[in-house]
Amino acid sequence: MRRPYPDRAAAGRALAEELPNELSGELRSAGGTALVLGLARGGVPVAGPVADALDADLDVLIVRKLGLPGQPELAMGAIAGVGDELQLVRNEPIAAEVSPATLDAVRRDEERELRRREHAYRGDRPPIDVRDRVVVLVDDGLATGATMRAAVEAVRRKQPARVIVAVPVGGVESCRRLSRVADQVVCAWIPQYFTAVGQAYRDFSPVTDDEVRAVLAERTARRPGG
Repeated sequence: MRRPYPDRAAAGRALAEELPNELSGELRSAGGTALVLGLARGGVPVAGPVADALDADLDVLIVRKLGLPGQPELAMGAIAGVGDELQLVRNEPIAAEVSPATLDAVRRDEERELRRREHAYRGDRPPIDVRDRVVVLVDDGLATGATMRAAVEAVRRKQPARVIVAVPVGGVESCRRLSRVADQVVCAWIPQYFTAVGQAYRDFSPVTDDEVRAVLAERTARRPGG
């Protein structure tokens, strides 16, 4: 039986080893450097080691789950933002069980938190341009896949060369669904019995804003001119 990852950073290192060898050649052929986007908050500590392994730029993508009122862990959908544009993805049939007004109220609340986090992590620095670049979207795992799907669709609107989803763990159906919208899905571990992302980690403590800023600052300092 496979052992859980010690923490998110260890999961990121393991994920980097699982990325197919041909991916490096693909990134080089696209010109310039790849862009790794960690889904905040939990995906950012995973994305750091992946960016190191690919010698890629690193930035953060804010995605917010739209939790069902009274059952916030159950996703009605998700929103993701690249620049000023927001992408909404509905998670049917759960979203169909609530009124449009209820969904819109949750969306407005989550949009406020999304914008707060963008300012907290980026300040006045604009998002890195994804146009014509190979973008690797990284999270700490795929449960329903709703947040990652929102991330893929938000990035697609900015016309990247390719969008690759990379996660340390995920359910088989979630990985399969994401393969329909992403150019490639790399899932390092698909457990036979998968109930929650946290089961794949010994330490699955919540990631703080300070930890996100620290990962981004460390990677920026490692880049030439950083």
